[in-house]
Amino acid sequence: MTTPSFIPGLELSRRFYLEAVRPLLDEAVPGMPHSAARLGSGSEVLGFDTPRSADHEWGPRLQVFLLPQDVTRHGTRITELLSERLPKTFSGYPTHFAATNESGIGVMRTTDGPVHHRVEVTDPSAWFTTQLGFDPGEDITLTDWLATPTQRLAEVTAGAVFHDGLGHLVPARAALDWYPHDLWLYLLACHWQRISQEEALVGRCGEVGDELGSAVVAARLVRDLMRLCLLMDRRYPPYSKWTGSAFARTPQAPALTPVLTATLAATDWHTREHHLARAYETVAAAHNQLGLSDPVDPTTRPYHDRPFQVLHAERFAAALTTRITDPATRALPTIGAVDQFIDSTDVLSRPDLTRAATRAMISPPSENSASSQ
Repeated sequence: MTTPSFIPGLELSRRFYLEAVRPLLDEAVPGMPHSAARLGSGSEVLGFDTPRSADHEWGPRLQVFLLPQDVTRHGTRITELLSERLPKTFSGYPTHFAATNESGIGVMRTTDGPVHHRVEVTDPSAWFTTQLGFDPGEDITLTDWLATPTQRLAEVTAGAVFHDGLGHLVPARAALDWYPHDLWLYLLACHWQRISQEEALVGRCGEVGDELGSAVVAARLVRDLMRLCLLMDRRYPPYSKWTGSAFARTPQAPALTPVLTATLAATDWHTREHHLARAYETVAAAHNQLGLSDPVDPTTRPYHDRPFQVLHAERFAAALTTRITDPATRALPTIGAVDQFIDSTDVLSRPDLTRAATRAMISPPSENSASSQ
């Protein structure tokens, strides 16, 4: 089979819905309200897909959302109809996804029989609950926000809605578009606190001859600075495969990328510390430009009486915390959401914070309620 010209996955899915799926829905269940979208996992949802992406779980695929009672009444029949009536190929791409040796992973393959398609028929509440653990059509609690990885939030707020006849997808995605303001301040403060925990360790590791350990700490700080820039730019940081690609779209990337690259390329701790100091000051200046807190001096300085140059990033955490007005958010320990506290130095070294983080994840929603607006 000749490889077709690459079409970005979201555009391919949009055409697939309009030209192949929608006509069959109109024929089988005329007038039944539905919504259609390409959300969830997949590089195309975040806009990072390339021809390489076509080697697994990429192709003509989407979700069709129905009312719960319509899923019960028509879902199986629609799935079977699509299997029998969808074209074998669309825009040059097979619509059949063959199973692989990896459970649940499919790849596009031609077939002479019914197609094993990737058109998921579900209802919005069930789908969102599976993806996030909660339904954004209802009140979103503080626990919901804190317990949800940013990758998952990115997956349900990116992608594309092709049709929202149910009127559920658009408001649900709007509710998840970004954190409530006080929670945003809190998460930024927690990220600055993470940096504060380790910024002196680049030099401390190097001082005892542990250049490998120094390099590992520096790499963690580079990652945290990139994720901080994404949070400052109101973008949910994706997981590691796409962190750099997402960071490249932030306003800070042109100035920071060469500095962070030099940090990672350095072979001695003094050079790493030098480049990190420049990076800290760049991000600190960007923080001040946001106006989310009183201005904080963005220059680096010695780490107490030790010969290490740091920002003392906890100053930014403190400045942000003073602007939080919601009592429930203000009362949280400065460990952040699940992506932040999972390997936080403070959490790892303090059992009380470990317990607090665990309680935050399992407490009933009524104990940690917060508006999504």
